[in-house]
Amino acid sequence: MENLRGAPARSFQDLIIWRKAHPLALDVYKLTARFPKQELYGQRAQFRRAAVSIPATIAEGFRKRGRVDKSRYMNIGQGSLEECRDYLRLAQDLGYCDSRGLLHPLDEVGRLLDAYLRSILARSSQVPSPGS
Repeated sequence: MENLRGAPARSFQDLIIWRKAHPLALDVYKLTARFPKQELYGQRAQFRRAAVSIPATIAEGFRKRGRVDKSRYMNIGQGSLEECRDYLRLAQDLGYCDSRGLLHPLDEVGRLLDAYLRSILARSSQVPSPGS
């Protein structure tokens, strides 16, 4: 995967997807800080754990060598993103927050994760042509 300047990423921090997922996790921390006290060990902790898991699994998967390992970590990130989407909906329905501020970042990170996963899988399916 390439970084913002089009060069190959040298660390997970160079990845556009990580640069979008990390602030999303920070935003979830800010949002959940306003949740009721009774949610301290409930939804607040679970929502934060899922949000932190997205950039963390991207970072961990970045160093994996094999296509299968790399794609598995991106898929775990996708699962954590969907978990966040569910917690956001639940928080909205419980009246803990207005979810509109996080919907766009969640969608954007989801699209980037999908694209990154597709690129990992596409690179591995490219078979060298005879004579190359």
